[in-house]
Amino acid sequence: MCGRYASARKRIELLEEFSVQSDRTAEELKPDYNVAPTKPVYAVMTRQPDDRDGGEGAAAAQSPGSSHGAAQRQLRIVRWGLVPFWAKDVKIGSRMINARAETVAEKPAFRRAFAQRRCLLPADGYYEWQQQDGGPKQPIYITRTDGHSLAFAGLYELWRDPAVPRDDPDAWLWTATVITTSAPDELGHIHDRMPMVIDPATWADWLDPANREVSDLRSLLVPAAVGGLTTYPVSTTVNSVRNNGPSLIEPIGSGLATPLATSVAKAPGTGAATRDAGDGALF
Repeated sequence: MCGRYASARKRIELLEEFSVQSDRTAEELKPDYNVAPTKPVYAVMTRQPDDRDGGEGAAAAQSPGSSHGAAQRQLRIVRWGLVPFWAKDVKIGSRMINARAETVAEKPAFRRAFAQRRCLLPADGYYEWQQQDGGPKQPIYITRTDGHSLAFAGLYELWRDPAVPRDDPDAWLWTATVITTSAPDELGHIHDRMPMVIDPATWADWLDPANREVSDLRSLLVPAAVGGLTTYPVSTTVNSVRNNGPSLIEPIGSGLATPLATSVAKAPGTGAATRDAGDGALF
């Protein structure tokens, strides 16, 4: 699973790195080295430029053949933990922080979002906890060796709060989930699941709301080679969501960064995804 990650880049950096055409954020999020479920996070998505912030207008604006103008890549702020449109209570979101790549197209909570509300969730890195022999779990930080963002495959939804007037800016809640996949051997000894990372070459296809062919979308869920990733142990202070700051991602003791070897991983429902073992690149 993916239950904690770091997101410390400034908004202007994300706008450039993800080629965002429309900044739809009302404020800049503070650097967060301990992103936990229900926190606000940045999300990159493609939507019509004149869509409203929820409801029928937004749904219509995303429909194929809409006359609202060319879709734009947008940066928005969402809450981590997807709340399905049919949910009676937002509390369900705390249990919807991850969606399994193997079943995301069929699960009732995710299938509509998978069909038309896909996004990228930028991350500097993420944490997993490794069981130690006879001791407590050790937090491990996993990040890119080249310093670029990890683009987690995500889904987003809009939930209408019936207790708030329709014309109130808070009438619609934007939420998201991280899609996860099985971890290759190099990471599997830490945790058997990892966030699905979308290759930059297929960002446009993944974000295209007009692309609703399940087989095509599944083909984009190909785990990246891990050759461009680095892992190292960090302090257990990250265990508490009350703790934050760049010290959380600093290696501890003799925990030097360990570059991972390039691997071959299989995507759900597809053939093997191969990478040149000599290039040492994540994408």
